[in-house]
Amino acid sequence: MNDVKAFWEKPLRELDRGEWEALCDSCGRCCLHKLEDEETGELFPTNVACKLLDRRSGGCTDYSNRRKVVADCVVLDRKKVGGLDWLPDTCAYRLREAGEPLPDWHYLISGSRETVHEAKQSTRGWTVSETDAGELEYHMVDRAL
Repeated sequence: MNDVKAFWEKPLRELDRGEWEALCDSCGRCCLHKLEDEETGELFPTNVACKLLDRRSGGCTDYSNRRKVVADCVVLDRKKVGGLDWLPDTCAYRLREAGEPLPDWHYLISGSRETVHEAKQSTRGWTVSETDAGELEYHMVDRAL
């Protein structure tokens, strides 16, 4: 019998860089702007995407230079994941940090990059780029972060 675990079943600390990057399902939801209530700290989702997000594929259009182009882009790493409560509940990094399995629609499980979109877990079809959006307050949505 083969007892070798698929890399996405390993703890995050055991992943190499390629495995870490492959864990992303390209939902794009971490690249959406959020509004924060200054008094309570509560976060509110919007449908406004970072200007670098390809809203159809869910990937960054300039991934290797994203921090140069978008100064406040948050680079996910093993140390930060547990403390980022604005990551979607379905985020593979968040799930694996908590020891949870990936959802059936994750491409590593389904074998298709389209299942994240088919399951309505991505930014496809309901978001607008920040270059076209205007005031974020007019783009609040009734969706989970």
